[in-house]
Amino acid sequence: MGVRLAGVRKSYRRREVLAGIDLELAPGRPVVVVGGNGTGKSTLLRVAAGASAATAGSVTGRPGAVGFVPGRVPASTRMPARAYLWHMAAVHGTRHDPTALLDDLGFSGDLDAPVARLSTGNVQKILLAQALGCGAGLVVLDEPWSGLDAAAAAALDRLLVEAASTTALLVADHTGRAAALPGAAVFRIVAGVLAEAVDLPGAVHTVVELRCPGDPAELLRVLPGVRESWLGAGSLTVRVPVERGDGLLAAALARGCSVLAVRRDGARP
Repeated sequence: MGVRLAGVRKSYRRREVLAGIDLELAPGRPVVVVGGNGTGKSTLLRVAAGASAATAGSVTGRPGAVGFVPGRVPASTRMPARAYLWHMAAVHGTRHDPTALLDDLGFSGDLDAPVARLSTGNVQKILLAQALGCGAGLVVLDEPWSGLDAAAAAALDRLLVEAASTTALLVADHTGRAAALPGAAVFRIVAGVLAEAVDLPGAVHTVVELRCPGDPAELLRVLPGVRESWLGAGSLTVRVPVERGDGLLAAALARGCSVLAVRRDGARP
């Protein structure tokens, strides 16, 4: 049995951010939430993880230990990185070495320095190590690829595929990478409730024209969220949902592409 959110509502002052969320989280079915800023993704993740209480509704089946990477770095990062990881291991009630995943993620900082003094990428690796290494039955990740280099992002892909088979996984993601997890269910929050993230008539898209080295077919296999593509004279143009535009651009630049043009709501010429 997994974690169940039933009729979950969350209000801040007079603004209702979540207006009745029904969701089941279970191993083998990663749940991915996409969409723009301000739609309630982070609020939903905090409620699911137990970091914030719902205004109404219920969350049942949540395990005692939850691996959580919030969208903002917690204040406790003034602690040395090693001490922070061991502290979080004690909170989670695990005896696993909390530094074990750092090599996989390519951590290159000083474990005895305060987390706040580490680079953005190394801070993210510390947060991921404490969440994924605690053996929790539920892992909740808010933009987990944020700040990671290409090698670390690929390592995280592999770690999440492994984790998802035995762990309930909830991820907010704008890169398109989480949607590629085996068995992933992808949703967006619309007017405070969940809707399947399908391309509806009138949906907004981003069209990006690229000049890239190498085989376009190989490139298309690694670019996230591509709905349509076509070749021009020395260029490759791709069409993606607007919320995946930033992730597409980051992935293309990492592969050595040059961006020739970006436009919204374009259709194939």
